[in-house]
Amino acid sequence: MSQNFYDFGKLFITIGFLLVLVGIVIIFIGKIPYIGKLPGDIYIKKERFVFYFPLVTSIIISIILTIILNLFFRK
Repeated sequence: MSQNFYDFGKLFITIGFLLVLVGIVIIFIGKIPYIGKLPGDIYIKKERFVFYFPLVTSIIISIILTIILNLFFRK
């Protein structure tokens, strides 16, 4: 039974750590250069219409998060 509590505590610590990281990223996202302005990000601006899809930025963030999560959850 103590193993279950250990795993549950470890899960809470991991979730808390990820929430802190997300909070830090949200606070400083405007100060990070090139985020959302990379070549390959789709930006279409017409007279009454603006469409923006950060394709390359999303791919890079996905790769970084995959590497970080693999370091934490590797068995």
